Amino acid sequence: MVKVLVADEVWIATALLHIKNPDRGDFAVREIVCQAEIEKIAGPEPIRPGVQIHAYLHCVANRPPNPGRYRMLTETSKGRRRLFKPGDPYHHLRTGKNAPNEKDIPKKYHELLDWYNHDYTGGANTEEVDPILSLRGMGKEIWAQEDADSYVSQLRAGWQ
Repeated sequence: MVKVLVADEVWIATALLHIKNPDRGDFAVREIVCQAEIEKIAGPEPIRPGVQIHAYLHCVANRPPNPGRYRMLTETSKGRRRLFKPGDPYHHLRTGKNAPNEKDIPKKYHELLDWYNHDYTGGANTEEVDPILSLRGMGKEIWAQEDADSYVSQLRAGWQ
């Protein structure tokens, strides 16, 4: 059996709630914890104590990272939780994991990832690209034949 991370367990429980209750936009932390307990996502043992704190704090994109950099859930104006969507308020303040990796969860939950990536997010790219980092390597062909030390020496030759 796959050793499921607590954050992934919270995400799975929340995704299951969304699918079971398509008319509801968000859920109380206790509902997420109860769903995780009912589903026994991490195995037959009692629910791990970290599930509640992850649903309340650690996995929430619009709360300060503490200590992880997860953004799997968004806290709504009612203090409830729903799965993170690209474009959520404050989404730009955090980077990090917003859904489990397929290899890290039991096979029976893989379809949840397809649902999330296609139906829930509307096919939006859930892994955001940093606009500054995306410039890396741009224009490198211009400088391909230039030796860096020679170029700097040439620039400094005109200094007085």
